[in-house]
Amino acid sequence: MIRERIWRLLEERGVARFPRPVRGRIPNFVGAEEAASRLAQLDAWRRAQVVKINPDSPQKPVRLLALRQGKLLIFATPRMRQGFLVIDPRKVPPYAYEAAATIRGAFRWGRRVGLDELREMRIDIMVTGSVAVDRRGTRVGKGEGFAELEYGVLRTLGAIDEETPIATTVHDLQVVDYIPREPYDLTMDIIATPTRTIVVEPRQPKPPGIIWSLLPCRKLEEIPALRELAAMLRVEKPCRD
Repeated sequence: MIRERIWRLLEERGVARFPRPVRGRIPNFVGAEEAASRLAQLDAWRRAQVVKINPDSPQKPVRLLALRQGKLLIFATPRMRQGFLVIDPRKVPPYAYEAAATIRGAFRWGRRVGLDELREMRIDIMVTGSVAVDRRGTRVGKGEGFAELEYGVLRTLGAIDEETPIATTVHDLQVVDYIPREPYDLTMDIIATPTRTIVVEPRQPKPPGIIWSLLPCRKLEEIPALRELAAMLRVEKPCRD
């Protein structure tokens, strides 16, 4: 499996960082700060005023840059159990940016945001973690589909659309030749590593939002935001058994 190979490779090459072991996680890696800096050099990032970034450790440098640069940060809570948080850097003292870029700090300095408010937002760029990604932008996460669910909720609400750039920061060892793709898989437009930036061309299509016919019912049971979204849209059969 691609995931197992990458997890093992990062540990063997000595580029895996805390929390360890990286197996079963979006792996933190040596050079995460450099990858974040490369992403921040792109026009898509510089123009962005509202950014959505995943809560995993390797993307902490990206979240910290967003706060330091005055960008409104949308932050999915772990496993989406408590929906989404918004962190406004104008309401965080600069000395607390480092803390606010962590999961615990996001709950301290951010605020919960409901689907109605997200519906009124426009996210300029989304950053997600990956276990592996290929040069065509197809990625794999840790296997639970939360990047796709987060994207699906925001796309269904209209906070993100087909043109919204989707980026990932990874170690160079996580860039592979080929990953098979399913219809619900979220594809990347930008891949930033410690040594290079790959802008994917041509862009692969994105999922249209939550694909209710493919959503496992256990996910609907576990994630209140999905139930709320299904009720908001009056979806008759919001999951598959």
